[in-house]
Formats: sequence, structure tokens, C-alpha cells
Amino acid sequence: MRQKINLLIIVSSAVLVGLIVMQYFLVKTAYEYKVEQFRLEVKEKIAQITNDYSDIDSTLFVKKDLYYKQVAVDYLLNPERKERIKQSILQNSFKKELTLKLQRAFQKEIPDLEMDFAIVLDKFVLYNNTESDTIFAEKPLISNKLYGGLVSLDNAFLVRNYVGTTSGILNPNVSNSTYQLLTEDTLYVSIKNWEWIVLKRMTGIFLLAVCSILVLVTLFVIALKSLIQQKKISDIKTDFINNITHELKTPLTTLAVSTKLLSRPQITANPEHFNGLLDTINRQNNRLQNLIDQVMTNALGHNDIDLHKEKTAMPDFLNMIIADFQIAFPKVEISTDFGHTKATLHLDRFHLTTAITNVLENAVKYGCQNITVASVLKNNEFCIAIQDDGIGISKKNQALLFDKFYRVEQGNIHTTKGLGLGLYYVEQILKAHKGSIQIVSDLGKGATFNLTIPTV
Repeated sequence: MRQKINLLIIVSSAVLVGLIVMQYFLVKTAYEYKVEQFRLEVKEKIAQITNDYSDIDSTLFVKKDLYYKQVAVDYLLNPERKERIKQSILQNSFKKELTLKLQRAFQKEIPDLEMDFAIVLDKFVLYNNTESDTIFAEKPLISNKLYGGLVSLDNAFLVRNYVGTTSGILNPNVSNSTYQLLTEDTLYVSIKNWEWIVLKRMTGIFLLAVCSILVLVTLFVIALKSLIQQKKISDIKTDFINNITHELKTPLTTLAVSTKLLSRPQITANPEHFNGLLDTINRQNNRLQNLIDQVMTNALGHNDIDLHKEKTAMPDFLNMIIADFQIAFPKVEISTDFGHTKATLHLDRFHLTTAITNVLENAVKYGCQNITVASVLKNNEFCIAIQDDGIGISKKNQALLFDKFYRVEQGNIHTTKGLGLGLYYVEQILKAHKGSIQIVSDLGKGATFNLTIPTV
């Protein structure tokens, strides 16, 4: 049973981790989709604004095209000036003005996005008759920026490519002196806090994911607590069986040995030895009967206990219990502090005697050498405090102390035998009397059991 529960806990934990991991990847996939969706929206908006760029300022772009033609003619006439031509193109006089035009257009049309951009020139190619001459053709580099305020392409994404073509005549007086100019540039955009924008759009998904995980974790915790409780019950049952086997083994063995000895002639011929064996058999028989009665009695709850109440004087009743206890445990020092507390209670003397004795015996089991029993009458309640100097009880064990079959696993558990029914029985008896029991203890500092019985 224990192995099955442990295996079930391991499997449940693995399943929970698997579900959380699966949830993580689902959220991650949704996030990536939202990012791509956001970028497509931005691309569409900017594409509508820029179109072929000439919509921003047609006059300005006519001037730019004329400038590109002039640069092309200058290069065709002086090919050795290629590098200078490249720099002239990148540092054109329209750079600042066109950048401002585009920025204003973006701010007007997309006011909810704080962004910057860069138009990077990728190619500048001349076609003269059948020959082509590339002034430059490079990968997108921020150093090839024509317009815009971006200083880096690291966090920017590509919006669109624009390919422009134009043609001209190198020399009107010469036939076949036409040329074609091809330019290719790329628009990159960087949006401030775009991650936060995407995350805001995923609020619903995040909330759903968090709620799902919380539900899973809650269900897992509930299931785990149930499994742990089942495991504890299994352990308690196993411990109970081991303990009752131990408790029954000794008297049964003694009975078996004594019975065999009775059949020997030398024993039957000696009345002293014979009577001694009979006494031993009677004691062990009573012990077995008491064990059985204890198990049967503790199978009942407080509502099922049949009490036979009678008037009982306090603290005389307590003194009688203590006197009997000291006969059985003469090495334990017991002091009392009853003061002038006197009361007459209606109680079941047999059951309450057993209950108080169980508390005293429990203290002895767990290392006590000194016990103090005190009483006080307060608010129509007779309170009995039993304080010991034993090993004490940890906070985590105190909540389970009065559970059926529960035994504190501290000290030498193998020498401190019992059925785990004593304190459960005490609580049930006090509940049957409409009273209660509480414990105050710290590990290593002893324990105090407070028993309360109503006076009316």
C-alpha cells in the first residue's frame, strides 16, 4: 500500500510538471503568434503611409530622383570616382528634410506607437547598354542609412523593400547613350516598448493560463494531502498491528510456558509453585482481557460511550488516582497543587480514572521523571493540569496527538510500545463529559495536559 501511494505521488507530481511545461509552451507559442501579428499590423499601416515614398512629398522625391540621375551621369563620365559617389548618395542634401517628413507622417497616422525608423540603401546599380555597373550592393547595414533616426538595426524589424528604376540619356547627341538606374532600399522600424504592447494584448491568455495553473496546483495539493493522509493511515495501521502483536506476544508466551509447567509433577506437588503459576496465568489473562477491552472501547466515539455518572468529590478523587499510580511507578516523583480547590462533579469514575491514568502513563513512556498535578475551579469548570518534564512534543505532532492509533515518533520508538489509543481514549472520555483536553508543549521542554470538566 505504502509503495503504491508513493508511486502515485511521484506520477501525480510528474503529470503536474508536464502540464505546467505544456502550459508554458502554449503561452510561448501564443506570444510568438501575437508578436508576428503585431508586426504584420505595423507593416500594413506603414506600407499604406509610405506607399512608394513619393506620396510623402512628390516635389522632394522628384528632386531626389534628379539628384540620383546626376550622380549616375557623373559616375558614367568618371568611373574612378565610385567610392566618392557612394558617399555622395548616402550624404545627400535631402536626408534631414525627408526624415522629418516621414516622422511627421508616422506620428500623424500612427499616434499610439512611439517609434523610430531607418531607410537603408541596399543597391545602386547602373545599366549602360548591355553592361551593368554596381556602385554598391551590400547587406543591410546601418552605415548605409539614407533617412531616419535609428542608430542600430538590432531591435528593428523589416517593414518593406522598395525597388526604384529610372532611365536617362548620357549624351543627347550620341545614339545608344541611354542608361538605366536601379535602386533598392529597405525600411526598418523600431517601436518603443513593443514587448509591453504585445503582453497587454495577451492579458486574457495570461490570466487564463495562471488560473489554469492555480486550479491544477490546487487540485494537486488537495490530491497530495489526501494521498499523504492515506499514507499516514496506512503507516498508523501498520504500526498498530506491529504494536498489538508485540503487546499480545508476551502474555501469550507466558501463558504457554506456565501451562506447560503446570503439567510437571514437581510443580503440582509443590503448592507454592503451583499457586504462583496460577497467579501468573491469572495476571496474564487479565492483561490480555485489558488489551482487548482497550481496543474495543476505543473503537467507540464519545457519543457512543455509556457513562455511569455519580457524585465525586474533588480533589479527593485525584489523590486516590495518584496514590494508585505511585504504587505502579514508585520511581516517578509526583507533586500536587490543589490549594483549596474543592468541587463535587458528576462523572463516570471508572472512565475518568482510566483517562487521567493514561495521561500519567503517557508522560512516563516519554521520559518523564517528575509530574505536577494541579487543579483550579474557574467559570463553572474544573480544570486539571498535568505537567511533566519529559521529552516534549513538537508543534507538528500536537495536532495529531489525539488521533486514533497515532503515536509520536520520537525517542526510542521500539522501547516505547503502545497501541496509540491512550490519548484518543482520553479525549473521547472528556468529550463524553462535555469537557475538553489541550496540550501545551515544546520539544525538549516537557508537556502540560489541561483537562477541563464542567461542574454543572
